[in-house]
This record gives sequence, C-alpha cells and structure tokens, in this order.
Amino acid sequence: MNEHKQDEQQNNKPNASLETSGHQREITGEITTSDIRSVQTTSSSRVLIVTAVDAEKDAVLRGLGDTAAERFDVIAAGVGPASAAAGTAATLAYAVAAASTSALAHGSTAPSPSDVAQTSATSSRPGPLAGAGNSPAYMLVISAGIGGGFPGRADVGSLVVADAMVAADLGSQTPDGFLSVDELGFGSSIVAADAELAARLRHELQRAGLAVSGGTAVTVSTATGTAETAAELLRRVPDAAAEGMEGFGVATAAQQFGVPALELRAISNAVGPRDRDAWRIKDALDALQAASSILREVITS
Repeated sequence: MNEHKQDEQQNNKPNASLETSGHQREITGEITTSDIRSVQTTSSSRVLIVTAVDAEKDAVLRGLGDTAAERFDVIAAGVGPASAAAGTAATLAYAVAAASTSALAHGSTAPSPSDVAQTSATSSRPGPLAGAGNSPAYMLVISAGIGGGFPGRADVGSLVVADAMVAADLGSQTPDGFLSVDELGFGSSIVAADAELAARLRHELQRAGLAVSGGTAVTVSTATGTAETAAELLRRVPDAAAEGMEGFGVATAAQQFGVPALELRAISNAVGPRDRDAWRIKDALDALQAASSILREVITS
C-alpha cells in the first residue's frame, strides 16, 4: 500500500491527501478560468473565501450549508502565498470587471483601462485598483484552511482567527540575523485583519463552545519542521499563534482592491519538529467546517 493510500485511510479523506505546516499537499486541481467565472458579481455584500486545496474548500462549503451561494464564493487557489495572491486577485479583478460591464449595460460610465492603469501606477496607498472608481465586488475576503499552531497558543484541534497576517520569511538574511522587508525599507510584511469582525467571530466561536484564539497568523513558503525554526519565527513575530502558507498572499491581494481581510486557521499540528504521527488533519477539517457554520451566522446577521 503506497503512502498516499495510507494517508487517505488514516485521515478518512477519500479524495485528497492534504498536509499543511510541515505537510506536503497533493492538490486535486488548481483554480481555473471557469472557477473564477462561477463567482457571483451582482452584489457588493458578498464574501470571498480562499482556501489552498479542495479538501479545505469542501469543509468550508459543508459548514456554510445550502445557503452558501447566497452570500459566499469559495475557491481553492493553490498552495503558497504566490498562488493564493494570484487566485485571489484574479477572482477580485474578474468580479470588478463583471460589475463594470453590468453598469455599462445599464447606462452607467465605467473607468477606462488607461484610468485604472494610471491609478495603479501612481497610487502608493492600499487599494489602488478600488481607487479607480469601481466599488469592490466583495465586502470581505477570508483566507481559510488548516495549519500549524504554536504550542501554548493554539492547540491541535482548535481555531485561530488572526488579528494580522505576516509574511514571516519575507526579507533578507544578514550576518547579524534576519531583517524583514519592513526593516529593509522595501515595503510591509504585515496586513492587519478587520479588527471588529475578527473579534466578533472569535466571540461567536467561543459562545458555540469551540476553542479559539487570536494573535498573528504567520505565512511561510517553507513549512516549519524543526524546533529551531519555530523558535526563530517566534523571535520575529512574538505574538504568532498559527502558521500557514497562504494568508498573507490572500490579504495582500484583498488590500490592493481595498477589501478587508481575515484569516481563519484550524490547527492540525504543532509548529515545530515534523511528526507525521501527531497530525490530526481530519479533526482540523472538522473544526474548519464547524467554524464555517458560525461564520455564516456572523456574516449574515
């Protein structure tokens, strides 16, 4: 029996092997043009939820239930910050373009491509694409999935609703240690979450009896597999609670369109030494499903 089949049986996942924060993921499919075109674009009160892989997407959809299509679009954009940012930006751009086309059909005037390009090229503020005159097609973007939890801050099986998303390995090594892109003066590695909504979601998750914490969700391109790396991440980000591979990418894309962002992580493993026997992927997916049910109530209330 090969390793993939063993993982499927151990984690009770018939369609995909999924590993995160030290887990190698086997993706059942990447985001496609048809995926993007399937999103709804008629209302600015919709929520876009971005996962990495189909197993996470399916858990979110189960939690949202039959009414998901009324307010939510859920996509699996791929693993890592680059895929997450590209998939999120493509979906948001398509929604803005579709909204502009609809406005033109009803006699409104949309900004020209040159206006959008000029605004994007000259603006240094967050949300340059939204600043061209288009209203965002979404009220909120959420990065959702399973990930690692820092021991003592987010236990395996619990949830993290982040206060901020930080690209923890975006910077430079120096003889004196790591310097973030902020310290180098080349930009920012931090995107703040929607504070009011994050607090409200944590409160409702707690009321539902689910274990949840706040703190920072760190985004990495190489998942942590040693105690030394975990300690280094905590040195860089002292309030780190969860580790994932997509949150900062999703949040950065949302920021460029002027849309607030959240990150929701269900903890499948401890950040630190790689220990496959300790992974609880199914439990984390179940927690993600439960959290998505509460999320639906928070967003629609």
